[in-house]
Amino acid sequence: MPSHKLLLTALAAFVLMLPAAARAQNPHFISASDATDNVGDLVVSWKEAGLGNNVIVDYTTTAEGTAVYACINNGGNHPQASNKETVSGPVSASGSFNSGKNGQITASLTAEEPGPGSFTCPNGQSFVLASVSYTDVTLTDTSNGISESLPDTGIIFCDINNLTKATVKNCAPVD
Repeated sequence: MPSHKLLLTALAAFVLMLPAAARAQNPHFISASDATDNVGDLVVSWKEAGLGNNVIVDYTTTAEGTAVYACINNGGNHPQASNKETVSGPVSASGSFNSGKNGQITASLTAEEPGPGSFTCPNGQSFVLASVSYTDVTLTDTSNGISESLPDTGIIFCDINNLTKATVKNCAPVD
């Protein structure tokens, strides 16, 4: 009988410890930020802790993106014709990362700007990205169901309405 009591006591102690172990994992973002890189892509970076050791965590970042594409002639001017296009739409990026031994993930996701669609430039003109902006930027840990809203971000490569020979070089060529 004493061995049964010992077994029951050990089993009860184990069962009582399970909720405490589950509570030890508390996923939360320590930091999260967004930026627009030098080619107009949205880059979301973060550090998340409380994940448990060697856990694969899935992330998604989403935003509404607006890109302005334009044509620049050989004289460095944006002709006043209708050869500019503003494109808006959702952008996103996803990835999976391992928390490693310390139960933390520090990573980044990159989402490309909305593409120009069928917009092209006439012969003799350069196709450029004049500006891009992102609103409603959100980072989501889809494995644990937590999200972080981030500030709007964007970049103006060149003001197509006020181009000079000095500022036209700031326009970003489209890949």
